[in-house]
Parts: sequence; C-alpha cells; structure tokens
Amino acid sequence: MNPKVPHWFESHRRHLHALAYRMLGSHAEAQDVVQDTWLRQKDIALETLEHPRAYLSRIATHLCLDRMQSARARREQYVGFWLPEPLEDEAGEFDAGPEMRLEYAQSVSVAFLLALERLSALERAAFLLHDVFDQSFDEVAQRLGRSAAACRQLAARARVHVQSEQARVDVAHEQGEQLLAAFVQTIVSGDVDALARLLAQDAVMLSDGGGIVTAVARPLSGPELIAKALIGFAKLWNPDDFKLRFTRINSLPAAVLYDLQGQAIQTTALRVGGDGGINAIYVVRNPHKLALLAPYQG
Repeated sequence: MNPKVPHWFESHRRHLHALAYRMLGSHAEAQDVVQDTWLRQKDIALETLEHPRAYLSRIATHLCLDRMQSARARREQYVGFWLPEPLEDEAGEFDAGPEMRLEYAQSVSVAFLLALERLSALERAAFLLHDVFDQSFDEVAQRLGRSAAACRQLAARARVHVQSEQARVDVAHEQGEQLLAAFVQTIVSGDVDALARLLAQDAVMLSDGGGIVTAVARPLSGPELIAKALIGFAKLWNPDDFKLRFTRINSLPAAVLYDLQGQAIQTTALRVGGDGGINAIYVVRNPHKLALLAPYQG
C-alpha cells in the first residue's frame, strides 16, 4: 500500500461522512460507509487521480444507495417515530460566515433530513449531490449511472418536495440559546402557561425511543398539549439524578440530558419559526442513537 494513501484519504473523510450522513440519517451507518469506501480504494494511489474526491464520492454514493433500501425497510418496522441520529455541531467548524452557516444549518436540520426520508433513493442522491454538495449534473450522472437530464429531473422533483416541507428560518445563535434557556426553566418551574407561550400555535413534538425506552409514540401537536406533556414527564424525574448540558444539535439549540454516570440518555432540540416561537421539538431517547455523543464532562 502506498504510504501516502492514508493521508490523501483522510483529507476527504469529513466530506464523505457528511455525504453519507445526509443520505442515511445515521452517524453509525455513515461511519461504516466511510470505512467501506476506504476498503474499496485502499490499493489505489489517490494522488495520481485527477479528481480523487469525485472518485471517492462515487464509491460512497453507491454504498449509500445499497444501504438505503434495507434502511427504508427497517424504518417501516421501526417502533414509534423515527428521527435521525443527533449530530452535534463542532465548535467553529462551520463558522465561515453567515451564508455558509445558514447553508450548513439547512442541510443538517432535522426537518430537512425528515423531508429527505420521503424521497426515493435516486431523488435523494441526485438532490444532495447537486444542491448540497454542488456537483454538476454531468458528475451526478456519472455517480448514479443515469443521464444528466434524468438526474436533473430527479433533483427537481426532490427540490419541490423538500422546499414544500422545510421551513428555512435563520435564527441567531444567541436568540436560540436564550429561547432554550427559557424553555428549560419553564419545565423546571412547572409553569405550563409560560411554557405554552414559548411555543408556536402549530408546534409539534416528535419523540424517538426506538421501542427500547419510553417515548411518545405519536407526534404531539399544539402548545397546550405539548406543555402539559413535557411538564408532566418532568415531574416523574428527580433533578438530582441527572445532569444537563446545552449545545447545538443538527444546528439547532439543544439540551443533552445525562445520567449520573455521564452517559447521554436524551437530546432535545428546538426549531424556531418565523414568529420567534418554538415550532418543533425533537426528542431522541433511543440509546443506540445516543451512543456516539461524548460523555458528560463536568
């Protein structure tokens, strides 16, 4: 094996993981795809290729397409509501300016990933490669084994569907953090009315326990119902048995709840609507999806 290959591959690892995560909605599966991509190309001298990233992306895309059929079947049998694995933002990594931050936030938002779930595998791949990863339709065609015209149609259908379902609101970090702090404080205080006032009239709460731990099996809608449910759940927990950390998950203000051993047991991410109210709450409790979150560092 050429000793330079690992270095050349590592320089593309983040891109490949980003592509695979958006296609599969799973950290673990994205890591598997990156590892399998490495195994497929490990005997190739990447530095001799004219477009090594395109070559690696083509391998990763095909691996994702192979996985997506079985993943869709598993999700049809999934117990309760399925949410993508939490992706914690890395500090400073995507701080290249307001436009880049907004593009990143939109491409990893839970609403965006849920909208992608409703696309066919080829629509999803064509849309992501062109609209998110800025590949030409000629390049997309090579990766998907379709004509450029067919890929353009796939991406166009996907774009209409995604834009009809995804609210694109750029909320300042500070505003989101303040809203998250108020959200947590009202739950701790048990003030149902105050919590309801933080929620938009069309607010929805989605909870993913995977059938492994307790979670709300169906979406909850409306500020009053959600507020009563959240404060009701909170009353069942002893705050001395848990630790809390604020962060950003899928570019949304979020809180991670830990047990006393420092293991993450729940993430709660908030999406803010144009009126400044919380219009979506995403709660992930499935321990398999929380396994990659860093332990609590007190």
